Formats: sequence, structure tokens, C-alpha cells
Amino acid sequence: MKECKHLAIIMDGNGRWAKAKGLPRTAGHKVGADNVRTIAIAADAEGVRYLTLYAFSTENWKRSQDEVSYLMKLPAYLFRMYMKEFLQRNMRIRLIGDLRPLPDATRKVLLEAAEESEKNTGLSLIIAINYGSHDEILRAVNHYAEDIRAGRAEPGIDEAGFEQYLDTRDFPPVDLLIRTSGEERISNFLLWQIAYAEMEFIPESWPEFTPEVLHRCLEEYSKRDRRFGGVH
Repeated sequence: MKECKHLAIIMDGNGRWAKAKGLPRTAGHKVGADNVRTIAIAADAEGVRYLTLYAFSTENWKRSQDEVSYLMKLPAYLFRMYMKEFLQRNMRIRLIGDLRPLPDATRKVLLEAAEESEKNTGLSLIIAINYGSHDEILRAVNHYAEDIRAGRAEPGIDEAGFEQYLDTRDFPPVDLLIRTSGEERISNFLLWQIAYAEMEFIPESWPEFTPEVLHRCLEEYSKRDRRFGGVH
């Protein structure tokens, strides 16, 4: 099967899944958090080397205060439950997004998980939290401008140089983007990095996204003819 080195997933539908079962939205988010562990293991077994998960967007602050507060507690739950297993499986936790606005406790948990696993060489599990692609690109532009003013950079930059200012500077481009729950939008996710990615929009919600569904998506990806703007 064609290699998918970098897989990105917009984990959508937790709240709708819970509502359909007569449960509060928070119940869907908890099941969704547990599924991060399941899918990380499955992706690793499928040969994926980088798995980027859209956990919380820069726009998600618009949700109710109660829901946002619950979402901010999920990293502590995730890593309390599964960090030992992630380490045993040689997984490395990595972070993208602007962590500064996060609650101190949430930021601390995330940074500790990244630090604890930084020497691991297996699957990179990349958590996109308080992430938005517009925000990322603007931060990159401002950082570059600061470097020019400080004499650390020269005016004029190519794509490879600009990528060094992005949150994803250490990662390869996305090969496959999956969005769950039937929505067919990108929602400000990795706009630079998915320039030539394949995309799959699937009906299953994130809590329903099983290793079998992942395998189906990767099989579909393997049938795609990736031309990168050229002609075969």
C-alpha cells in the first residue's frame, strides 16, 4: 500500500454523536479523547510516522464556557490515562498552535508530555491545540519581520525558508487529510501544509472512527494518483 507518512485528521462530530445517544456533549468529547489513543496505535501499526490531530481551534473559544472548560481539561485526562503506554510504544508527543492563551494547568500538562517524550523516535503524535492556520501564518510572518529588523534575516524568502517559521517546521507535508462526521470543510487547518494533500471526508464521527475505518481510508489513499501539479 502507498505510504502515508503524514496523516492529519479533523476530529469532528463528538458533540453530535453524544446528542444522538441522549448524552451531554462532554460525553462525546471524553470518548473522542479515548479514541486518540486507539487511532494513534492503529496509525503507528499502519506505518504512519506523523499523526496530526485537530484538538482545539482558535475559533473554538466561541463555544460555551462550560464546554471550553471541559475541553481544556482533556489533555490532563488523556496523558494521565495513556502517557505510560505512549512512552512504551516509543511515541513522541508534539504540539502546534499558540499555547500562550491556554490555562496554565493545560499548558503545563501539554509541555510536560512533549518534554517527557522528546527523545522517542517512533510515531510523532502532534496535537494541534489553539491552532488556526491563519494565526500560524501571521505569527510566522511577524516572526520573520522581527528577524529582519533585528538583522537575523534578509528581506526575500523562499518557500523552504518560510516553512522554518511555521509551527510544523520539523514535519513533512501532509499526505492525507481526513475529516470525520460528514462535513466537507478545511476549517482553517494546516492550509499551507495540505497544498498537495489528498483529502477524504467520511460520514463516521470521530467516536466512530475505528482502526478499520482508518485502514479503509488509507486503502482509498493508496489508489490515488498524486501528480503534485505535474502530468503522468
